[in-house]
Amino acid sequence: MLKLIHFLTLTMTYTLKHLSSYLPILVSFGLALSSLLSQAGTVVRTTIDSQALQAPYPLTIYIPDQKLTHDSTYPVVYLLHGSFGSENDWLSSGNLKSTADRLMASGEIPPTLIVMPGSKSWWLNGHNEPAENAFFEDLIPYIEASYPTARTRAGRFVAGLSAGGYGATRFALKYPELFGAAAALSPATYVPLPPKNSSAHRHPAFLDADERFDEELWHRSNYPALWEDYIAKKITVPFYINSGDHDEFNIAHHATALFSKLRNLQPSAAELRIVDGAHDWQVWEQTLPEALIFLLSQHQ
Repeated sequence: MLKLIHFLTLTMTYTLKHLSSYLPILVSFGLALSSLLSQAGTVVRTTIDSQALQAPYPLTIYIPDQKLTHDSTYPVVYLLHGSFGSENDWLSSGNLKSTADRLMASGEIPPTLIVMPGSKSWWLNGHNEPAENAFFEDLIPYIEASYPTARTRAGRFVAGLSAGGYGATRFALKYPELFGAAAALSPATYVPLPPKNSSAHRHPAFLDADERFDEELWHRSNYPALWEDYIAKKITVPFYINSGDHDEFNIAHHATALFSKLRNLQPSAAELRIVDGAHDWQVWEQTLPEALIFLLSQHQ
């Protein structure tokens, strides 16, 4: 019995002695984890009344935990989903909350309001709903009236994936006076027309009364039709653009074409990343941090 007690005493002494050498590391880890958890943002799911849609407008909003100082405001990022997606996609599939929590806790981006609206369209006034009108006439005014957000282009940003990248590109080029930067992830900015395997060919936004793809609407809405007016306004919107190199819709080609056009016009305000991957959430989740850092680096 005495031998057993002696053995246990020696074992405990040895264990405590060696654990003590790791104590500073454990404390540092605990403090870092506590800091990260204390700065976790809040997610709000809601709807607003939309005069443009004549229907409820669904929203998911990430609200940062960090408190504002007197008279300060949050920059705001409008983050758009893809074709047939919803306002919940970036949270459920894109790891938005954890990414935003981490980037804000580390100081890589400032405390930022991230607004993820839902749309039945491709972020344009399509055949099924006036999504563009709803975005500018209902959504932005609601956000800026309801939250302490920046109300100038220097603190307002737009981004999206696939059809949302198409939408972010359209919005930034058509309304450069409203946005300080844009990020288009795997943007479906096909020129001249979407490939036959693109969901655009079966999306209600582009289907006319005879259920045929409306080529004229596509040409009228895509970025080449907005180009001359964008140049005339002489307002530079910095762009971050990316694509997976194995994208099945050949978006690496179309993203590069968009980048080349922007780079020729604004060589110091356009970035392109071709990464390993397809047209999927692996690409968008992995590149979201870089896109957010790019956008918020333009915040003034």
